[in-house]
Amino acid sequence: MMFHSQGASRHCSLLAVLSGKLRDTKQKQKQSAASEDQPPYPFPELSSSGSLEVKLLIKPNTDELGRALEQLQPDFVYLQGQLLEDRGEIGPLVWEDFDLSAPEALCGLFGSKLPNTVYLETPKGEKLAEALRNKGVPYTIYWKNDFSKYAASHFRHSFFSVGQSTSSHTWDAFQLALASFRLYCIQNNVLPSNSQKGVGKLGPQILGVPPSIDTSPCVADMKEEEEESSPETISAVKIYDEDVNMRFLVCGVPCTLDACLLGSLEDGLNALLFTEIRGCKLHNRTSAPPPPLQAGTFSRGVVTMRCDISTCSTAHISLLVSGSADTCFNDQLLENHIKKELIEKSHLVQAFPNPEQSKSPSLEPRRSASVACGSSVFEVCMRLPAWASQVLRQLASNLSYRSLVMLGIASIQGLPVASFNKDDAERLLFFCTRQEKENGRNKQVFSAIPSWLKPPPPSRKRSEPCSSSKSINPSGRGIEDVGGHRQKLNLAAMRPIPQSHRHKILPFSGLSGGARYDGDHGKSNQPLAPNKHNVSGPNSVTNRKSVSNSFQANQIISLNPLPMKKHGCDRAPIRVCSEEEFLRDVMQFLILRGHNRLIPPGGLAEFPDAILNAKRLDLFNLYREVVSRGGFHVGNGINWKGQVFSKMRNHTLTNRMTGVGNTLKRHYETYLLEYELAHDDVDGECCLMCHSSAAGDWVNCGVCGEWAHFGCDRRQGLGAFKDYAKTDGLEYVCPRCSALKFSKKSQKTANGY
Repeated sequence: MMFHSQGASRHCSLLAVLSGKLRDTKQKQKQSAASEDQPPYPFPELSSSGSLEVKLLIKPNTDELGRALEQLQPDFVYLQGQLLEDRGEIGPLVWEDFDLSAPEALCGLFGSKLPNTVYLETPKGEKLAEALRNKGVPYTIYWKNDFSKYAASHFRHSFFSVGQSTSSHTWDAFQLALASFRLYCIQNNVLPSNSQKGVGKLGPQILGVPPSIDTSPCVADMKEEEEESSPETISAVKIYDEDVNMRFLVCGVPCTLDACLLGSLEDGLNALLFTEIRGCKLHNRTSAPPPPLQAGTFSRGVVTMRCDISTCSTAHISLLVSGSADTCFNDQLLENHIKKELIEKSHLVQAFPNPEQSKSPSLEPRRSASVACGSSVFEVCMRLPAWASQVLRQLASNLSYRSLVMLGIASIQGLPVASFNKDDAERLLFFCTRQEKENGRNKQVFSAIPSWLKPPPPSRKRSEPCSSSKSINPSGRGIEDVGGHRQKLNLAAMRPIPQSHRHKILPFSGLSGGARYDGDHGKSNQPLAPNKHNVSGPNSVTNRKSVSNSFQANQIISLNPLPMKKHGCDRAPIRVCSEEEFLRDVMQFLILRGHNRLIPPGGLAEFPDAILNAKRLDLFNLYREVVSRGGFHVGNGINWKGQVFSKMRNHTLTNRMTGVGNTLKRHYETYLLEYELAHDDVDGECCLMCHSSAAGDWVNCGVCGEWAHFGCDRRQGLGAFKDYAKTDGLEYVCPRCSALKFSKKSQKTANGY
């Protein structure tokens, strides 16, 4: 968890002791920037967001700081040194008459309850850090040399952004922030002159033990294993995955890709992936056939499993794992072995030089408003496992995930990072422009234009009429003058390039009823393709379309994403929950996910601030009606206007709104979709006739309240689905209730009533 040595947590409390108000610092920085003719540095504000709860103290005295430490008992304590305005650097831990620059005074603040991490933002803090470490603080972060206020702000913002994005370990968060510091501060020489001449590593340091993963089984399992097998049979798992090449666009002035830059990106991405894997959870495991050409190498007792895993930030991956039966059939032991294999026994991300980037083009890469808000970028090629590429692509589309932005990554394989904003681009480019002004523009070296933005090279050139024509030599590459003869063409050189025909791949949902699995060969006894002599032209096209449409219709339910990390709230079930309790829980969930923009300033009294049909959006009834019909993933199986809108307070008898269904879907995606995935409120109702929960035209019986597919009701005399689904339409009565109603009516007639 964030800033903790072990375990897991949902929130991390931070006590930040500042040397001054950020507003005053920004005003002074604007004045100095105007005098130096350079853009001001956008200092980020430290506030509560995501899984990080922040308490600020500005220039406190001894009693105030001691009282805050005793009452809050924070997980993390951040102490900011005095700001030296004349030099633009951070000084000792002195605030007016309060001096903490001595180890005895600093250690005397903490009582029996110690924080898990203390960050000392002051130069020459090695003795202070060692004193706190000896007192019992697990992790202490300090600076060994002098540093500027810009370098301190960049590292601090990177470090705390990791804690706001996800629940991570202090060690991984520090490694990612240090990589960002090396990438933008050390790379651009944003350090005082006396620090650059000093001996040792530049930047912040950490005192503590790197985290480890316990893969030892429980005591009962160890006794059974000692009786049944030898320790040699208990081995770690093996993960089968291939490496892929990915292209990243990094925010910054294009430059030569040296070892320092590539190494910083490698370390930052490795720390990011370690954070995701260290907090991952095993959701499901199923037996799977071994990979091709590997079954013969397995020893006796080795099994293969397909494991579905969700990472710390709810990204979903699937891994093929092999290991002993004792390991693979123990969920917790298997999960720990997977973490250990991915973190401690592999170097995930490796940068490799791109031959196109060894050249020095004179043009800057093209910019796009969707990538780093139109700022300048350069391309970097990385090699990493396929599962890691899936995790990064899922994190790139997460609006509340900020760790990628701290590394300056603005695009992953053409997919823009959604959380990248304009302030981030200005903050990162601030360091690059300072270095650019010092070195001069004539020494600037640009990297290559990204390959996916390059126009294709010309394939042929139109020949001009002339007296002497040219022919292609036998190698197909050169040309020869042949005087006044006609041009000779090399037929081998004009051969068309073979093209691979790509077919549409449909998701696999298991073998059909008539298919039989043949063991290791992985083949069914059904033919893979129909016989050409039995297929007719128009009929075959219609048949293919109907099969594809029916297949996709049957896959709507099975393609529902894996559940998100559960909210863990104490709210009552949705059917008995009050509206106030529900709205308060939704607000807390949105704040936890980092969607603070959806919370109005007035809090619960003004939530939500969306208006529909001149009334505040009724989120409570909207959520209840959707989850009672199978959830949002049912899609068009829910009649949003007739079945959902009619139960909301926004509905009126004189309603004339058009497109209300799409409006409700949009509001549901904005406020409630993530909330639905993080809770178990979806009602697993099935059709009372076909006993299936597949998507379709759902109707609700007005007598018993059960749900049914309208297409499953084959009775004569029924109208169309729209006659029952519209707001003032017909009332649907299921066959069972209709039969009971008819029998009661017949009984009354027979008795003479």
